[in-house]
Amino acid sequence: QLQLVESGGGLVQAGGSLRLSCVASGFTLEHYSIAWFRQAPGKEREGVSCISSNDGTTYYADSVRGRFTISRDNPKSTVYLQMNSLKPEDTASYYCALNGVCRRTVVARPYEYDYWGRGTQVTVSS
Repeated sequence: QLQLVESGGGLVQAGGSLRLSCVASGFTLEHYSIAWFRQAPGKEREGVSCISSNDGTTYYADSVRGRFTISRDNPKSTVYLQMNSLKPEDTASYYCALNGVCRRTVVARPYEYDYWGRGTQVTVSS
């Protein structure tokens, strides 16, 4: 069964940290580029970070660069998003997705990804 499951979200104060995990079942993770998206209420889903399949190049949205770090552990079929120095504007539901393309400017486009997790909520209080 093909499945992506996110975890690690929660409530944190501004300036705090969280580490999100995305476990992939039924996939050989090393074959896929993986992206993290987020969506806040009333806003479009946006690409936050992406890690490519071929050489592990990482991509970040300008709003998170320097604060977030994406990484992958292929034997564990897990992708992580380490989020530091969190801000209230980072509050959103976070989703992992795969089988798309990492892009330098927009990071990732939702419609290019075939497989999605159900998301994990991140809330940052001021």
